[in-house]
Amino acid sequence: MDLNLHSYEKGSVTGNVSVSDNLFAEEYNEGLIHQVVTAYSAAARSGTKANKSRSDVRGGGIKPWRQKGTGRARAGTSRSPIWRSGGVTFAATNRNYSQKVNRKMYRKAIASIFSELVRQERLHVVDDFNLSEPKTKALVASLEKLGAGNDVLIITEEISENLYLASRNLYHVGVVDVAGVDPVSLVGFSSVIISKGAISVLEVKYS
Repeated sequence: MDLNLHSYEKGSVTGNVSVSDNLFAEEYNEGLIHQVVTAYSAAARSGTKANKSRSDVRGGGIKPWRQKGTGRARAGTSRSPIWRSGGVTFAATNRNYSQKVNRKMYRKAIASIFSELVRQERLHVVDDFNLSEPKTKALVASLEKLGAGNDVLIITEEISENLYLASRNLYHVGVVDVAGVDPVSLVGFSSVIISKGAISVLEVKYS
């Protein structure tokens, strides 16, 4: 299929770019997208509480005293839960929130999201992001010419220093390279602007 190619500086359509149907013409699979987005978000979570059991506490590797003849209760380790500085009985452990999502499911979900962006006219393809200077004002003006709105994710083949510096003060504008594309960002922004070079890399990565 073909998509309109826009000029980054002027915002006008300069031609067409041929893209893969496997990435930009997939059927919308809401259940798969929800599963992948949930799994991706869950993988970022980490457990916040943990106790040490008797096997985790340092020390206690030798028997404190001999088994008989001391008049004291028998003990095999000084790190027993009934001892001071010992381990915790039924110790809490960090919970693992990750969910299994295989590679085929992940690629299918990314393709489904991109395809839906195309159908909803929320995906804008530009020739390149050649900022001559790191000016936020110039970036905002270019985004207005493209008609992408105020909530935009910019995907490039490689993030230039000028683009990074120009966008870092815009909290509603995200900038990622192809390696940083994830399902949460794709569904979290109202519009997506992608460079022609980034599309070529994405087609190789997700086809």
